[in-house]
Amino acid sequence: MRREDLLEILLGVREGRVGIEEAAARLALEPVSDLGFANLDQHRELRKDLPEVVYCEGKPSGTIGPIARSLAERSSGNILLTRASEEAYREVKECLPEAEYHPLARIIVVRREERPRVGKVVVVTGGTADIPVAEEAALVAEISGNRVERLFDVGVAGIHRLLSRTEVFRDANVVVVVAGMEGALASIVGGLVSCPVIAVPTSVGYGASFGGLSALLTMLNSCAPGVAVVNIDNGFGAGYLAHLINRAAVGKRDEGR
Repeated sequence: MRREDLLEILLGVREGRVGIEEAAARLALEPVSDLGFANLDQHRELRKDLPEVVYCEGKPSGTIGPIARSLAERSSGNILLTRASEEAYREVKECLPEAEYHPLARIIVVRREERPRVGKVVVVTGGTADIPVAEEAALVAEISGNRVERLFDVGVAGIHRLLSRTEVFRDANVVVVVAGMEGALASIVGGLVSCPVIAVPTSVGYGASFGGLSALLTMLNSCAPGVAVVNIDNGFGAGYLAHLINRAAVGKRDEGR
């Protein structure tokens, strides 16, 4: 259930379009759907503006399709499934033919609504090897209703590439910086911009990067103010947080008009 759905029910009761019994029946729907192997939070959209997002990696075959179908039955919002394989996509598409797959980001999207894209989120990568994680962040933000601009392959090994493009940050409400190796790019961007920076360490790099741990520690130790860090390769978490920050910034501006 979305906040808009709840308000529509309450408004319908007030205006006499929805009877008390009908409203009670619609509100009595269980907030959790028990599928036996999964308990789905059907009221997450009411609290968080998006339905529960499904993490596909590691889920047994035959479970992902029913989860997606159950979410679709109880929500009119967009449905996201992350870390999805081609096999998972085929399973979802059997249940929901409108599902689409983004292989680079490993995301399945079931579009139920087109949200107007507002504000501005900038997604930056250190190198091209970081793009899959960056695309996960960018897609999550876009599908949630945010305007996203991408700036890829501007890492510290050739910092002039970044410095020649700083105009892209001018009206951004939040910047997502995705980088592996030593992860220094987040600190540099953090020192250049006035908005919050979400740093995403990636597992890109040679042996001493320890699967992204080196970049993670660099980002956590950033001396640039306003830099927050999500987990290694967590593009979804960065995109979701960017959505919340951008939405809050747009809402604050609207209130000030």
